[in-house]
Amino acid sequence: MQKLWFFIWVSVVISSCQSDEPVEEMPEMKVIPLSSEITRVQPMTGIVLWTSNPRNQTDAISLEYSYLLYSDVVRKKGEYDWSEFEKLLDGVASRQHQAIVRFRYVYVGDRESAVPAYIRQLHDYEETIGVSEGRETCFPDWRHQELQRFHLEFYREFARRYDADPRIAFLQTGFGLWAEYHIYDGPREIGRTFPSREFQETFFHLMDSAFQQLPWSISIDAANSEYTPFASRPSLVDLRFGLFDDSFMHEDHDGYNTESWDFFGRDRYLRSPAGGEFSYYTSYDQEHVLDESGMHGRTFEDEAAEFHISYMIGNDQPKYQNMERIRNAGMATGYRFKIMDFRSGHDTSVVCIANIGVAPIYRDAFITVNGVRSVESLKTLMPGKSACFEIAGGGEHPTLEIQCDHLVAGQKIEFEAKLKAE
Repeated sequence: MQKLWFFIWVSVVISSCQSDEPVEEMPEMKVIPLSSEITRVQPMTGIVLWTSNPRNQTDAISLEYSYLLYSDVVRKKGEYDWSEFEKLLDGVASRQHQAIVRFRYVYVGDRESAVPAYIRQLHDYEETIGVSEGRETCFPDWRHQELQRFHLEFYREFARRYDADPRIAFLQTGFGLWAEYHIYDGPREIGRTFPSREFQETFFHLMDSAFQQLPWSISIDAANSEYTPFASRPSLVDLRFGLFDDSFMHEDHDGYNTESWDFFGRDRYLRSPAGGEFSYYTSYDQEHVLDESGMHGRTFEDEAAEFHISYMIGNDQPKYQNMERIRNAGMATGYRFKIMDFRSGHDTSVVCIANIGVAPIYRDAFITVNGVRSVESLKTLMPGKSACFEIAGGGEHPTLEIQCDHLVAGQKIEFEAKLKAE
């Protein structure tokens, strides 16, 4: 049972964590000296390279990205073959990284969609070939009930198998070109080449209920009322999905892109991740987006803080920046923990910790003393906030770490600390 003096002391500590005033010593507890630095990109954050990038065997990143095809997993109705996907996840984990994955049906220039073959062979299923981005491209037939049924079944199966898999950090999903929620150029027909708003609403609700742990995100382009039901069904915005921006930091990012972020709510990062990909609008964007002096009047570090970015795909960046710059840019994203105070008694410790990063951690992580975890998770510790935790472990020389079950072998959550004994 906690005693009254403990509550009083914790109140003092919390106030001190926020004001940098000295902490009043708790009876029968002593300050534990602690020195630690964050030396690498933290798990589930940073600049992201593709799984196919030959430069991905580096600790300058913690995440790898891959497109995936529905037709590679399912060829016959109800028969799922995850073997190639498993190989991909194992390969990423072997490099002490985690995966960001996105399944898609349409890719510009593909004359065959990634709809499973058994659906494409149905007599009343009719895909559309049209010119998109200057190339003939195949679009699914979203009128067909079997495609709709399959799509919902696919994500139920994916959630059942991979919702808690530590090899996957984030899931992206969507429709249209590259599953990025648009058909800017080409045969755009809602209900045929792009799913109806009614079906999308059903899909969003399924995703919200099926995934309890794995954060899933859609493109900021889903703010466009021409494609989606969000404008007519504003309650859908409250579902637990994150956002990705596939043209981050282009010259006019303050216009349409920022308006799309605003549509979904700029505080969305408090519950779901914000990410994206560096702009390919011009070669200049790719060449200079990580310049330390920035481009278009902005630096990546400032924009990462502005949009509370946890990750950003930058597959071409090794062509233009050294890996140290990529590492440093990655360390400006996501969460960042700092131990503000650490006190221990015979069998109890109190640890005060701050999140000095730009986003929360989106998986449960726990302050741990001598192998004993705090009851509360760091998942609720928002950027710029601090909190104190009581842990049922202590002693003369306690050891402190941050544990998270959603890591692959070789990963570790680091923290800053500069605590001296009194």
